[in-house]
Amino acid sequence: MNRQSAAVGILVLTVGLIILLGKLGVFAFIGAVFWPLFILIPGVLLHVLYFGRMVPSITLVPAGILTVISVVLLIGNWFGWGMMKYLWPMFPFSVAIGLYEYHVFGYNRSREVWTAAVGLASISILLFCLTLIWTWGIYLIAVGLIAVGAWLVLRRPRTW
Repeated sequence: MNRQSAAVGILVLTVGLIILLGKLGVFAFIGAVFWPLFILIPGVLLHVLYFGRMVPSITLVPAGILTVISVVLLIGNWFGWGMMKYLWPMFPFSVAIGLYEYHVFGYNRSREVWTAAVGLASISILLFCLTLIWTWGIYLIAVGLIAVGAWLVLRRPRTW
């Protein structure tokens, strides 16, 4: 058997395998589970390009946004989209991360960029805490009432 027929045989085998995997749903499954990687890859690539000194420092803002958003979407995709009711404050937090990276690693160490990053991060953390209180608030109230009731019962004077 010559080299040309072996190459054609490998090509035919590869095409057949790709068709079989496609019909079995392997590529659809991979696409459904790992689609947020298509957002993570540009974010990481922008970081690599900046630290390789190929793009300006302002590209750290979209790099940080894309990276954080893709991690949030991966969590939602893998563990259920119901978690988004808790994780939605990560979207403004991603902008804060991008601005903070621009402030730390960029040539522009302006106070306004740092203030915007810290302000957005603070708002995001506040919104996250409010979301937890809103969704878990009744449980916190119940635990608080149990603690106060136990304290009132245990601290009463003992008269025999």
